[in-house]
Amino acid sequence: MEEKLLGKFSNIYIMLLYAFMTNDLEKARHYLSDDMYLKYKSKIDEYIKNNETRMFDEANVANISIESKEIVDNFEIVKVKLISRYMDYVIDSNTKKYKYGVNDHRIEKTNILTFKKNKNYNLDKKIYTCLNCGANIDINFNGVCPYCGKSTDLKYKDYILVDLKEV
Repeated sequence: MEEKLLGKFSNIYIMLLYAFMTNDLEKARHYLSDDMYLKYKSKIDEYIKNNETRMFDEANVANISIESKEIVDNFEIVKVKLISRYMDYVIDSNTKKYKYGVNDHRIEKTNILTFKKNKNYNLDKKIYTCLNCGANIDINFNGVCPYCGKSTDLKYKDYILVDLKEV
């Protein structure tokens, strides 16, 4: 079970990096708290305003481990230490030319990610349905209904990222 959970957390982190590379945070919205969404949305908006795209080439999670688990006010809080490797640089969105950053070798970053979910919600037995059109959706794909295109709010039913700190 712990391996499956760590795989989920790794995927959420990679989805966040991908959202930056596509300048589209909606792809990861359903796994972010409102505060995290606003924080990263403003960063992506700044890149868009400057006609830039942040790239995370050859990204992978080198190691991930659970640092702590606790129950606080009916929520399960899980902190993980995640070590990732990638090239981190910025390109011009139109010309795709390199502007600045590290694009010739992968760098290693260590982060502490904090995830939260309602402790009474069993993820394995829930079929997600779109709140807009009622269609069944695969929440692990990208949280956007393939039928109507609306984003799905998990409201702490599944783990969402509530904090990310670089060590």
